[in-house]
Amino acid sequence: MSALNSLRLAIEVAARARDQADQAWVQAQRAVTQAQAQLDQLASYASDTDARWATAAAVTVSAELMSHHQHFMIRLRQAIGMQGGVIMDLERQAEGARQRRVQQEVRLKALQQLLEKKHAAWVQRQARLEQKQMDELAVLGYARRAGMAG
Repeated sequence: MSALNSLRLAIEVAARARDQADQAWVQAQRAVTQAQAQLDQLASYASDTDARWATAAAVTVSAELMSHHQHFMIRLRQAIGMQGGVIMDLERQAEGARQRRVQQEVRLKALQQLLEKKHAAWVQRQARLEQKQMDELAVLGYARRAGMAG
């Protein structure tokens, strides 16, 4: 029975590990979502800025101001590219967290199945033991009755 208790403890530990892996996966997914929202915001800002400058180009703008705008847009596009890289890294991390969660779930299921098998074997041994005791009592009863009759 102590083996069953040890397995139950292992299952509790595995369940906690699975839950922690699940939380890590959810946090990683949330980080990807936030990074994507930030990328969308940067892209939207770049589009809006380009649109404003397209209308401003119809009006005479100094060469220096146009140069500053182009420099700003280059930096903004670099930031957008960097954010895309951040998203790729976060997606890799999220996939790793998902895989760790799956591994923990598989481990937990394996331990649960092992517990079920061990428990079934224990129940079977107990039933055999009870049957053996009943058979011995029946033999003793028969021997007593045969001894009294003879």
